[in-house]
Formats: sequence, structure tokens, C-alpha cells
Amino acid sequence: MKLHFLGTAGYHPNQRRQTTCVMIPELGIILDAGTGIYRARDLIQTSELHVFLSHAHLDHCIGLTYFLDILFEKDVASLKVYGQRTKLEAIQKNLFAPDLFPVVPPIEWTPLASNFSLSLGAGCVSWTELCHPGGALGYRLDWPEFSLAFITDTTASQDAGYIDFIRDVDVLIHECNFPDGYENLALKTGHSCLTPVAQISRAANVGRTVLTHFNALDDSPLPVNPQVVHEIFASISLAEDQLVIEV
Repeated sequence: MKLHFLGTAGYHPNQRRQTTCVMIPELGIILDAGTGIYRARDLIQTSELHVFLSHAHLDHCIGLTYFLDILFEKDVASLKVYGQRTKLEAIQKNLFAPDLFPVVPPIEWTPLASNFSLSLGAGCVSWTELCHPGGALGYRLDWPEFSLAFITDTTASQDAGYIDFIRDVDVLIHECNFPDGYENLALKTGHSCLTPVAQISRAANVGRTVLTHFNALDDSPLPVNPQVVHEIFASISLAEDQLVIEV
């Protein structure tokens, strides 16, 4: 099973990165719909696509407007977009307002129920609420072959409420918008610095952590340096656009 990072920036694209989007083509699962989602077109392998939104901030949902091109001449029978009901309603009302985007892609809007779990094929997708301005969701995927957690946008801390939710996953994808030293700004904006992400990774006993959602003002290859936290948690690395990893 391959995991494709289609976009790894937060807020807006830069010369190196598109905004956040992750895809597992074999399952037809996409996590968030940032500007990097246009790359999904060449990766489609299933007749159904399932897009799970963490929240409705534009850097995570603007890519929904790209689906007219993504699906063009593709054999996709169903496109379901999942998220909190209020977020989906806001996207439909505002992003797809007739004056902004009059031709809506064939999206099946699917509000997530309150039981925090959804069976999907051979696996299960579950979710938890995260602390972020306006609210957000973190996701966990449990399949016979692998387990994965997707945590963005939120402020990591040693006592984060989602530690048990991500416990023992094979792969943790976690935002890291800032290097250490920007803790006050991270708290204000609802984002994370490096060291707390490493501490959470160790506390939750995850197999490996892949960092994403980097500050768009830094388009260098190394917006945060994982080597400085290897004594806390060694199996931590940075994602980059079009990185592919086995899960």
C-alpha cells in the first residue's frame, strides 16, 4: 500500500510545495483537499473516491473545486466528501456559491455521524476533534495491512487529548508548521512546533512520524530539522511534495 503526499504546505502554495493533501490510491482515500489534489488525477485506481476533510479552511478544501478536471475522462462512479456537517455546509454555501463556482463537481456530501467511526471496505476510518480555530478533525485509518493517523491542524503538546486516539499506529502524519521557538505563534494560530510532535510520537508509541503542513513562507528543503529531536523520537522525517512511502 502506497501513501502519496500531494501537498505539504500550509496556508498557501510556494515554489516548492502545494497545500496539504495525502492520497492512498489503492483505497481511493484522500485526506484533505489542498491545492496539491490536482496530482490525484494521475493516481486514480478505484471507481470510488473518498475525501476526508479535517476542516474547511481554504488551504485544506480549495482543491474540491479542481475535481471537474481531476475526474475528466476518468472512470469514477462516486466522489464522496466527508467532514463535519457545519463545515460541509459552509463549503457548499460559500466556496460553491453560484457567483464563485457555478458548475459544481459531482460531489456526494457526507456528514460524519456522531459515532466517530466508519467502516470502509476491509478497514475502518475513525475521527476525533482537534483544538484549532474554528474546529478540526484528526483521522485514523485501520486496515488489515496497516494503521495510520492524520493530525492537522492543531497545537501539539505533551498532554494532547488525541494521544490515545493515535496510539500504536504504524504511521503518524502530523503537521509541523513551525520549528521550535515559535510556540506563542503556534498556540495563537492553532499549529505545532517540532519538539511537542516528537514528544507525542514517543508517548503514543507510533511506528514512525512523517511531518507535513509546513510554514509556506519557508520554501527551503528543510523548514524544520528532525535531527534535533532524534533523542526524543528517532523515527521522524519530513514529507515533501510527491513523496511516496509504503504503509
